[in-house]
Amino acid sequence: MAKKTVYLTKEGYEELKKELDDLINIKRPANIKAIKEARALGDLSENADYDAARNEQAELEGRIQKLEQILENVSIIENVDNGKVSIGNTVKIKYVDDGEEDEYQIVGSQEADPFASKISNESPIAQALLNKSVGDIVDVVSPNGVYQIEITEIA
Repeated sequence: MAKKTVYLTKEGYEELKKELDDLINIKRPANIKAIKEARALGDLSENADYDAARNEQAELEGRIQKLEQILENVSIIENVDNGKVSIGNTVKIKYVDDGEEDEYQIVGSQEADPFASKISNESPIAQALLNKSVGDIVDVVSPNGVYQIEITEIA
């Protein structure tokens, strides 16, 4: 199975590296200590502290594995100013049907946060915008139907 490239901004990459470092060097040793302390209490069959520590260990190891996989397949987004929309750009758009305007930064799926106006490069709007220029009117195919947007600015 081919590994999927994960697109991250430099900031997003640094955040994930920091999280991985924290998990490996701080949380994992603290969890190992908690397991040892719970094990020292005796009977493991009815030891809630031991069960909780083992569950936490599973979550930690799962997150560490996921972060390592992401960081192995990362492609850092470079802001390229060629007049075309690409991953990493902030794009101002106007909805053709009602004239409403929005601004989105196109990021990789790991960094997508609609509440912060960061949309995934895999989203319908981003797919419609990629490689287009200011002034272009594009069709966005969404689960709710097709609508048109105009690109008013690329930063």
